[in-house]
Amino acid sequence: MKGGKSFIAQLRAKPGRGAELIRLQVEMKGLVFEREPDAIVYELFQSEDDEDLFQVVATFRDDAAFDHHMAVDFHEALVPPILDCVEGEMEIAFYRSLG
Repeated sequence: MKGGKSFIAQLRAKPGRGAELIRLQVEMKGLVFEREPDAIVYELFQSEDDEDLFQVVATFRDDAAFDHHMAVDFHEALVPPILDCVEGEMEIAFYRSLG
């Protein structure tokens, strides 16, 4: 049985941009839960050892829900400024939830 589609993204904030990155990701999280009923998990984590290092963990009910997330209007509006806060490339890995 095919499970939900998940991703884990690692982001490092540019120096002095951590608060802005947090603000934008918290806005994204709120909109995801408000407008995407098939988003099961969308969380932002900050490293306890490195305040500029973040992980975003998300799980969507299925591939269609993930595709919807990628195309929704607020995603298109928030991702460019989020990426502008990120130093280097965002690392992202995709997973299939099990069980």
